[in-house]
Amino acid sequence: MNRLVRISPGVLFLLCMSAGLALFFMAASPANASLINIFGPSPTPTQENLWGYANVPKPASTPTPILVLPSDTPAPAVAEVPALEMEIVEQDAASTAPGSSAAPDLSYTGSKYILVDISEQHMYVYEGGALVYSFVASTGIGNSTRIGNFQVQSKIPNAYGSTWNIWMPHWLGIYWSHGLENGIHALPILSNGAVLWAGFLGRPVSYGCVVLGTYDAQVLYDWAELGTPVEIQW
Repeated sequence: MNRLVRISPGVLFLLCMSAGLALFFMAASPANASLINIFGPSPTPTQENLWGYANVPKPASTPTPILVLPSDTPAPAVAEVPALEMEIVEQDAASTAPGSSAAPDLSYTGSKYILVDISEQHMYVYEGGALVYSFVASTGIGNSTRIGNFQVQSKIPNAYGSTWNIWMPHWLGIYWSHGLENGIHALPILSNGAVLWAGFLGRPVSYGCVVLGTYDAQVLYDWAELGTPVEIQW
């Protein structure tokens, strides 16, 4: 004969409390937690970011200043002595002997002509009445370049000025002054190889000679002939 077992409410409450506590301690235990994870995926741990963004401005570049000389800047103190003593190097044409300041008696039948304008600091080169070259030039300071009509009386590939120890390439002698010769030549070269007056063409810098750029002086030297008329004017 079956008997029904009656459980009092107090006993039932204690049984429920005991079961709840048992489940709680099982979930808190690491060993039991691994068994619980079987029934579902564990959350993926995330690493804390230990860095952040910083707004660093890019440094602005500072351009290197360039010295520009104004047009009224005076020329360097070193200047050409009027009518420097000349030593001929690899002379390819005979020069005339020193004499008066007048142009030498050279018979010239060609059509070449050189005009130097002091007020413009410019040289105009003509052949057969047509302008063939136009060069920026520098004449003597203090109006030391003589005006008048002259001729190319000497051609020297590289002339030496012993007074200032300088070389004057592509020399074209045009007149004598106090027994020494003045002429047309390229920018002088100092004994250390530096080019004198570079960047100062177009203003008076010498003490009598007519100075051209290195390339222009070579072009004129190759073109000019002994006896070619040279006129210097204001």
